[in-house]
Amino acid sequence: MGQRPAGIDEVLERVRAGYRRIEAREAHEAARTGEALLVDIRYAALRERDGLIPGALVIERNELEWRLDPQGSHRVPEATGHDLRVVVICNEGYASSLAVASLRQLALHRATDLVGGFQAWRAEGLPVEPAARRHGASPT
Repeated sequence: MGQRPAGIDEVLERVRAGYRRIEAREAHEAARTGEALLVDIRYAALRERDGLIPGALVIERNELEWRLDPQGSHRVPEATGHDLRVVVICNEGYASSLAVASLRQLALHRATDLVGGFQAWRAEGLPVEPAARRHGASPT
């Protein structure tokens, strides 16, 4: 009989063993000094409900690899090279770990994620702005 398939907890453990995750205060300082690009992959409803991290680049999870691949034709201007330090942020720090594994397959070797995600950021009292402020009010 074959091996038992890995469950998600085991997959996360394996993925996370391959890099060092970052805590909220360290991520804040790295972004503040320009040493890291914060990338928020939370879906729109969570961003609208909880707000945004000032300065974080919002990229939906389903577009992440295309937007951050420095060789890709759909990359964002911030995707300047494979040495870019990217800190991926999801809501609680689970989906971001899987996203990092994917980015590392694209040779973004400094990609990491935020332990505890956006919720840990907010719990630390770090800056959060309402989603409406970033996107502006819709004209009526």
